[in-house]
Amino acid sequence: MGGGGKDDGKVLDIKISDIKAAAPAFHTQAQNLGKALTQLIKTLDHLGKPWGEDKQGKEFGEKYSPLQHSIETSAGILVLGLTSIHEALVDMADGHVDNDLLIQGMFKKLQIPKHGGHDDAGGAK
Repeated sequence: MGGGGKDDGKVLDIKISDIKAAAPAFHTQAQNLGKALTQLIKTLDHLGKPWGEDKQGKEFGEKYSPLQHSIETSAGILVLGLTSIHEALVDMADGHVDNDLLIQGMFKKLQIPKHGGHDDAGGAK
């Protein structure tokens, strides 16, 4: 998205192609994280406490178990965040296209029909 380390006086140089290229990555990663979270929850629910009863397992379980719900909730929020970024980038790209078309329409040369030297009010020019 523009820049390249040089200061050309531009405050913001957004290219629609860059936005459109970036959006799918957020969608894909949201899906991947969602699948991983679902697999983690299902696996732990099925296995119970798979970290074992040895010293390391007990230490892990004592720290992880009270935070398990918070960890799962936080990961779910990350999935929603990635999805929101994807949707926002798509909307932003569409908005830039719409805005460009609007501006283009505003600055097109107006075709003023000639009426034999008279203006629309019927008077002489």
